[in-house]
Amino acid sequence: MIFADFKDFVAKLPAKGRLLGIDWGARRVGLAVSDESREFIFPRKVIMDADNLVKVIIDNANFEKVVGIIIGLPQHADGTDSETTHAVRLFADILAKTVDIPITFIDERLTSAEAKERKDKKTAIDTAAAAIILEDAISMIKRIGV
Repeated sequence: MIFADFKDFVAKLPAKGRLLGIDWGARRVGLAVSDESREFIFPRKVIMDADNLVKVIIDNANFEKVVGIIIGLPQHADGTDSETTHAVRLFADILAKTVDIPITFIDERLTSAEAKERKDKKTAIDTAAAAIILEDAISMIKRIGV
């Protein structure tokens, strides 16, 4: 199920449990996962297999035992949707039909730039961006108070 309202998404989450952050891209998809306490974030491999993208994400979510999925939503600087925004929403719709894990979006407008500054030689920009998306979401969850 996709939650447009972040507070509704948070209300569905248990107090503890791993979260999966996704930085969707037309060519590459970055993943990051939190630990159960949501104190630490671990970048995962970049997915480059578009044909099996949903299956790979579901397999990762099941293996990691995630309780929620946060997808970065790329929008224009003024907050309006772009072509990529529509592609991300379509991807989320497909994912939501095949997995029983709450899904929501978080603004990712500046994550790629921040990821380029942060990344080290071992971390791809896409996974660094996924980690930032997840960090931002966890900060918001803590402010809301789960």
